[in-house]
Parts: sequence; C-alpha cells; structure tokens
Amino acid sequence: MRVFVIAGEASGDKLGAALMAGLRKHAGDVTFEGIGGDRMIDEGLQSLFPMDEISIMGITEILSQYRHLKARIRQTAEAVLAARPDVLVTIDLPEFSLRVARLVKAQSDIRTVHYVAPTVWAWRPGRAKKMAAHIDQVLALLPFEPPYMEAAGMRCDFVGHPVVTDPVASTDDIKTFRAGQGLGEAPLILILPGSRRSEVSRLLPVFGEVVGKLHTQRPDLRFVLPAAPNVASIVAEAVTTWPIKPIILNPSVDGMAAKHAAFAAADVALAASGTVSLELAATNTPMVIAYDMNWLSRQIIGRMLRVDTVTLVNLVSDTRAIPEFIGANCQPGPISDAVLATLDNPEAQRSAMKLTMERLGKGGVPPGERAALAVLDGLKK
Repeated sequence: MRVFVIAGEASGDKLGAALMAGLRKHAGDVTFEGIGGDRMIDEGLQSLFPMDEISIMGITEILSQYRHLKARIRQTAEAVLAARPDVLVTIDLPEFSLRVARLVKAQSDIRTVHYVAPTVWAWRPGRAKKMAAHIDQVLALLPFEPPYMEAAGMRCDFVGHPVVTDPVASTDDIKTFRAGQGLGEAPLILILPGSRRSEVSRLLPVFGEVVGKLHTQRPDLRFVLPAAPNVASIVAEAVTTWPIKPIILNPSVDGMAAKHAAFAAADVALAASGTVSLELAATNTPMVIAYDMNWLSRQIIGRMLRVDTVTLVNLVSDTRAIPEFIGANCQPGPISDAVLATLDNPEAQRSAMKLTMERLGKGGVPPGERAALAVLDGLKK
C-alpha cells in the first residue's frame, strides 16, 4: 500500500505520525511519501522538503509568501501524481493542502482524505461545499463536525482528538518540577503565547503587560513559559523587557516531561486560542484564553465569525466556562482580572474540562488508530 501524506505544522506532524503507525498496524506493508516533520520522519517518511516552509498563518502572511507557496503547491501535486499512491492524506493547513488536493483530483482519480475538518461551523461555511469537489473523505477531531461535512457530500468520520492520549504528569512529577525550579508552594501561572512566529510576536507584548499587572497585585505569583523550539529565540528576547522574568522552558532542551509537568503544576494558564485549551483541559488546568491578529485579518475574520466563542473547551462541552479575550478585546487589564478571578475560583471550569475529554474520546481506541481504520474502510468502499 502506498500513502502520500502531507503535514505542515507540529500538530499535523503529530497526527500524521499516529496515523502512519495505525496504518502500518492494520495494513501491514505500507510505503509513505510526502511532507512532514520529525515525528513523521521517524515513522518512515522521506519529506519532500522541510515542513516549516509551508507553516504560515494569517491573510497578510499568506499574501506575502504567495509565490513561494504556489510553487511548493505545484511541486507537491506533481510528486503525488508521479507517486500514484492508493490514497492522498492531507492534514490540516487548508491553504496549502486543499490546493494540492484540487490539482491532484483534476488530473487523477486518487482517493483524497483530509484530516482535520475545517472550522466551517465557525466561519466561511461555503468551504465545505468547495472541498467536496476534490475531497472524498474527512477525518474530524471534534464530535459535532461530521454533519457539516456530510451535508456537503463528503464522508466524514469522527476519529477523536489526539489530546486524549497525551502523557499527563504524575503527582511525583509535579513535585519534582516545582522543587527543581525553586517554586515551592507558590501559586503558578502558565504563559502560553502560541507556537507560530507571527502570533507569538503579536501576543508577547500583551502577555508581558498582563504578567506585570499580576505581579503588582500578587507578588507571590510565579510564572512559567514553555516556548516552542521554533520561537524560543523570539520569546527569550521579548521577556527581557518584562517587569518580571518568567521561567522559560524549551522542550528541545528541557525535554517534553518538563512541559507536561508545567502544565499539570500550574494553578491557571494564560493561553493563545487554539488546541492548547484542550491540552490544558487534559491536565485539568483552569485557563484564560486571549488572542489577536493583524488588523486586516481581524477585520475580515471578525465579520465572518458565526460562533460566540472560539475556545474549543467551550464548544465541545457546549458551555461558556472559559473566559476569552479575542481581537480588540485582547487587552492586558481585563485579561489580568480574569486570570486572578480564575485563580480564586478554579472549580468553575472543572466540569466543562472533564466533559470535553469524555466527548473527545478519552478511554477509547486511540485517535491515530481510529483514523487509520477510517482511511482503510474508505478505500474498501
């Protein structure tokens, strides 16, 4: 069996690696080609080019890199057509992946599967119908997504979210982490500004002001900032101007165990919008979500948004338990007030986080394996 699989971000690389392992378990002899990161490469992928070349977010950022992206899209589509795989699996990153799928479908009958349903429930619902012209099957991470894809004419399988299988630090791990960082019993605030360069650069000044306000009101607070390896240098430079310096963790240096321990040890987190809210829910860590975009993206996306919350815990649990500050509301004062309020009353979020994990498939068949079984079943039909 030949599989061409494309991922362009760390989250997609994680999904891709688990899918590849699942396919190998259930299909036996499988050859993988495509684009991916370290995890997918460890599973046997030879990446066509470095994955981070196509990891771009935001309307302005995409426009500035348009020529380069267009060339890579055509190169990738040509590689798929030359490989003639049994299935093309594109993972998230729709600006790139779906364009590749469209070119491939226009010149072949290769089965196309897109892993991670686009957020048509949040904005631009017409994307589902456009996808249906060149995508045969969708693998959804969230339980409420299949009806949106099926209504547009695609098969859609809810396969669960990978966060339910992520390792969670033990009580001993937390004690060791706190002792090693000299935290003692001090209340701990986790700072999570994202993993993309554009979002980190935009959010760090705001988060720095929040940290300053929190320190003024609660001098006993301690701060930890786990930085993604690709933005570690940006983070290190930014915090030099903060009124109080957080403990910076770099998973590539300190190891992922330190990150997991920090998540579990934190009393509350201030995080960028995205999948990280589910990671925090998995460790039962209360949170406040904040996010902003460049002016143009804010204006366009703000007018298209169809939901009253973008926080995944709120959406999956069908609650509004997690406070969020998005776009123009991403202001240091209200954010710091919400962090303190959550610190004082963390229990308000616990039931929503527990329900979220249950609905995402915690305790069931691992999502990567479920995704592999869905792909194989689609090929049979």
